[in-house]
Amino acid sequence: MTVPLKTMIDKVPGGMMVLPLLLGAIIHTAAPNTGTFFGSFTGALFTGASTILAVFYICMGSTIDVKATPYIIRKGGALFGAKILVSIILGVIVGRILGETPVSSGFFIGFSTLAVVAAFNDTNGGLYMALSAQYGRKEDVAAYSIMCLESGPFLTMVTLGVAGLSTFPWQTFVGAILPLVIGALIGNLDPRSRKFLAPGGSLLIPFFAFALGAGLDLRTVWHAGLLGILLGISVIAIGGIVLFFVDRLTGGRGLAGLAAATTAGNAAAVPSLVAAASPAYEAAAGPATMLVAACVVTTAILTPFVVAFAARAMGIKPRSTGDDSGGNPPSPALPAGEPGTLVGADR
Repeated sequence: MTVPLKTMIDKVPGGMMVLPLLLGAIIHTAAPNTGTFFGSFTGALFTGASTILAVFYICMGSTIDVKATPYIIRKGGALFGAKILVSIILGVIVGRILGETPVSSGFFIGFSTLAVVAAFNDTNGGLYMALSAQYGRKEDVAAYSIMCLESGPFLTMVTLGVAGLSTFPWQTFVGAILPLVIGALIGNLDPRSRKFLAPGGSLLIPFFAFALGAGLDLRTVWHAGLLGILLGISVIAIGGIVLFFVDRLTGGRGLAGLAAATTAGNAAAVPSLVAAASPAYEAAAGPATMLVAACVVTTAILTPFVVAFAARAMGIKPRSTGDDSGGNPPSPALPAGEPGTLVGADR
């Protein structure tokens, strides 16, 4: 007898991140001392999110290709820069109102600058590549090799610093991006190492998600559902408008920009990493994690409909899967002809 667990998980938008996170949160809420009770490797699985994430970012970094073509660099750089600029502007606005602490009462309880910046900073790579393959150019798909630089807490820390909130020691900034840089160095020096490391990104997602969830109490963050949905709609509306025009200005149809108006699954890990670097964000980290997780699901569900609607309005038909003109493309981060895994697919 077999149970198609992977198939069932894949049917849930962002399921490989969201479902393990919820499982960890349920266990922690019902029996908060489970990890301590079992100890050893089981206890480490409940508390080892940072260690697992360090390995995850090395694997992600290995997929970054520094030999990208000029169009890929221009397209990926423009979309990357636009997302970061939007995050900075929103971080400054919300930061001036809330500072580092979350809202403590009312409908917006748990809402924070940290949640906003983390939600807007990182793109769902798998969704972006899938939608770009259907409605854009193959080079638009490959642009994600540049956008991978969004991964991790580094840019969120930079954004919070620019917003005039907590400052971080330079060692913390370097430490936040170093695993990604090490992975990129290894992947570009040796294609075989890239081929070995790249699939590890997808493999590690449910494990760090579970560990993150194991630190959350659902009784204090149940409200994040509706608020997270609204945050997700904001990512699509605000980010989508900006990215649409940026895409058009760089020679695209605008659809790749809309496809980038999402939140990556691993963005839910960012609040806890930022809090580990700066105690000022400890109160915001738990609620922000759930808000961003809800945002991941919301954007994963709604963004494809937005892109499809825009494509129909522009008279653009989607490519069928397997179309040599762009459907079902190879990973942009792996050399042509090499089998590999789209690491972003579960992000």
